[in-house]
Amino acid sequence: MNANVPTVTFEIDGRAVEAQPFDTLFDAAARAGIDLPHLCHKDGLEPAGNCRACVVEVDGERTLAPSCCRHPAPGMKVRTDSERAVAARKMVLELLLSDLPATARTRDDEVAQWAGKLGVGASRFPATRAVPAPDPSHAAIEVNLDACIQCTRCVRACRDEQVNDVIGLAGRGENARIVFDQGDPMGASTCVACGECVQACPTGALAPARGAALTVPDKQVDSVCPYCGVGCQLTYHVKDNRIVRVEGRDGPANHGRLCVKGRYGYDYAHHPQRLTVPLIRREGVPKRGDFTMDPERVLDVFREATWEEALEAAGGGLARIRDAHGGRALAGFGSAKGSNEEAYLFQKLVRTGFGSNNVDHCTRLCHASSVAALLEGIGSGAVSNPVMDVTRAEVVIVIGANPTVNHPVAATWIKNAVRTGVKLIVADPRRSDLARHAHRFLQFKPDTDVALLNAMMHTIVEEGLVDPAFIADRTSGYDALAANVANYSPEAMAPICGIDAETIRYVARLYATAKGAMILWGMGISQHVHGTDNARCLIALALMTGQIGRPGTGLHPLRGQNNVQGASDAGLIPMMYPDYRRVDEPEAQAKFEAAWGRALDGKPGLTVVEIMDDILADGIKGMYIMGENPAMSDPDANHAREALAALQHLVVQDIFLTETAYLADVILPASSFAEKTGSFTNTDRVVQLGRQALNPPGDARQDLWIIQQVARRLGLPWKYDGPAAVFDEMRKLMPSIAGITWDRLERDGAVTYPCRAEGDPGEPVVFTQAFPRESGRARFVPADIIPADERPDAEYPVVLITGRQLEHWHTGSMTRRAGVLDALEPDPVALVHPLDLEALGGRPGDVITIASRRGEVALYARADDGTPRGAVFVPFCYYEAAINRLTNAALDPFGKIPEFKYCAVRVQVGGHVAGQGSYGGGQILDPVAQSQA
Repeated sequence: MNANVPTVTFEIDGRAVEAQPFDTLFDAAARAGIDLPHLCHKDGLEPAGNCRACVVEVDGERTLAPSCCRHPAPGMKVRTDSERAVAARKMVLELLLSDLPATARTRDDEVAQWAGKLGVGASRFPATRAVPAPDPSHAAIEVNLDACIQCTRCVRACRDEQVNDVIGLAGRGENARIVFDQGDPMGASTCVACGECVQACPTGALAPARGAALTVPDKQVDSVCPYCGVGCQLTYHVKDNRIVRVEGRDGPANHGRLCVKGRYGYDYAHHPQRLTVPLIRREGVPKRGDFTMDPERVLDVFREATWEEALEAAGGGLARIRDAHGGRALAGFGSAKGSNEEAYLFQKLVRTGFGSNNVDHCTRLCHASSVAALLEGIGSGAVSNPVMDVTRAEVVIVIGANPTVNHPVAATWIKNAVRTGVKLIVADPRRSDLARHAHRFLQFKPDTDVALLNAMMHTIVEEGLVDPAFIADRTSGYDALAANVANYSPEAMAPICGIDAETIRYVARLYATAKGAMILWGMGISQHVHGTDNARCLIALALMTGQIGRPGTGLHPLRGQNNVQGASDAGLIPMMYPDYRRVDEPEAQAKFEAAWGRALDGKPGLTVVEIMDDILADGIKGMYIMGENPAMSDPDANHAREALAALQHLVVQDIFLTETAYLADVILPASSFAEKTGSFTNTDRVVQLGRQALNPPGDARQDLWIIQQVARRLGLPWKYDGPAAVFDEMRKLMPSIAGITWDRLERDGAVTYPCRAEGDPGEPVVFTQAFPRESGRARFVPADIIPADERPDAEYPVVLITGRQLEHWHTGSMTRRAGVLDALEPDPVALVHPLDLEALGGRPGDVITIASRRGEVALYARADDGTPRGAVFVPFCYYEAAINRLTNAALDPFGKIPEFKYCAVRVQVGGHVAGQGSYGGGQILDPVAQSQA
């Protein structure tokens, strides 16, 4: 209970108890150790009081009270064990049993459990309703409404928690029934398969498909989600070394919620294409960047090897290049999907074993420009406030991001905040689902971010809406910023960005005058040649209005992969040691040389795209790639594949034969997320523990072991007993996590950094007093309009925008091998405005060909009126339509990030979608059949 809130004293079953006025009788009884039956009640959902299983008797009242809806009053006398209340509860259970099927739909059937606890046997009453037909239309969820008790938990989970508004209650009385949209089959509805309804359902009327709800697991393992940066906590249910289902857990970022990937994207770990034995390229088999990959013919290209042979070939080959050409002839790509400990050891291996700083990972392709601007402006590349702070803000701006697709659980908190009165501003060239919840939606023209943001700042400066005290006390460079934005009036910028001047002014005033305003952004901001300038403008907006350093304010670049924050913190970037100490800073270099016992290169290394260019310039000759797939994720992917094929020696450590692995000389079979233990840092700066739930298949090994074995072949005598030993070394060198011990992670599961001393609670909100720059002041950096590197013209008149989609993630190597996810979105699609598609002479479902100056792909057209006219959006997860073959490798000069979000293409109807089913498709596992196999 909150000590600052007055309490109410009353009686339960003759005992004096205290509760707060907003507590329910159910809550008070639970604290008193009284276990009341309940079916419509579920923690986290608004009370409904419609099942009446939890009724209690209140002295002096004629009717029984549903304890989940009733609040205490001073002197109230409540009986939970009265004969009348107990009899009523038993009657409720008996009546419900009369209409339920004889065969359980889930082993956790709460009606059956409570009936057993209350001693209610077979019902004396006949069934009174028709038996609804099962609905097998959904790939992930079984719908058997014969088990429905109309508790409306699913309705409230869908409507109030996830705010997807798919499930409703239609009809009245005995004709009342659960429906999806307008009575559609679930598989044909707008359901996004978050599974919140399944987790909420007490009877299995909505249950995981293929009998998973009836499977009794061998064990349950608490872990975290392996996908986006939200960092949802979950529980794996494991049977015979296979995950049979997943449930959300009460973690700080999700409080039990999950999305479709977190809940159903787990069976990739069991896919038959898992690498289970080391592979070495056969003599005389050439590497080709323009390959057609066929996983079924892998042994035509590679031969199986022992671990000793493969490690000698891998590490020995790298060592020979180092010894012959120097450390800068080698480079490494680590993984944002791996743990903090793996990221730390990988960058340490490159710096001490290779002898260079040529180490990078996918942050270069997602938020490098955001980090560059944040380090320059405020001295830290991490977020200032957690996502959950949207519930404490008055105004929230989401710009260049599509959270309902890329960070679905974070999006639920934004939608929840809107329902409580928070004003949401969505700004993006594409209209996402989140826009329907927005107070204002600004659909600005692609590539005009700086014009829009400078016009907002012009309004704030011109109308005197800045925070002069904050500017004077905590910033520098304001005068230059103000002089720069004076040239960007909303009236002048409106024709450029496509938003009318009055709307720009209105949104600027709203943000500036709010008691608390927060900005969240994604790769729509960062993946431009002016991405750093875009982020500089967002930082300046927060600084000039003082909207930072307090709860409900701040700056939050949403992280794309599950550990991109932690991998960056651990030094998996070419110009920074762990904790963002520059490699060319003598003091930092001396510190890490002393700790690691090796001389270090004081020159910043090459970034992802620069490494590809250097390979073709005959500079870098060997690479070690762990869990990254640059042959799919790099811009101008044909160029990247050509570079990888040109390497003298390529070592790839992964769980599948990815497009990158196909070009390797040695492939080391690694562990999937659920097959290892490690710490991971989410977008909120929360360090969490992922625990091993499965054993790796065949002769696959855990990544931490493989990294150490490669290191030994490079002359590094490492011997870490496990992730705890690595983490302990990390925290001794990283002041931001110095107070986080491995024991604390095992005990608490999650700790926010900065946490500088053991026992400190951590700091969810930072920059409250000063900024971590030498002066303690944040810095304004003006930005001017810089056009995209490649503009549409007569030959290539359309703008290509790339990104992700809800069901698939990153390059698709995991999600396209997950049965449910692949069933929901099996084919490559391009999103085109319906009028543009009509103008092309096409219809939804037609094959279209998209071509740029670098290549072309063919895929299926999907009409999408959220895509602006003159643009096309394509996810980059489809091997058979690898859209990054078309994208432009032009770099932001500061963040060295490629311009994924803008290049010129032409679109025509017709073509052939090549290589369909190249992954063999996902296999939807039957946990019952698997447990019997």
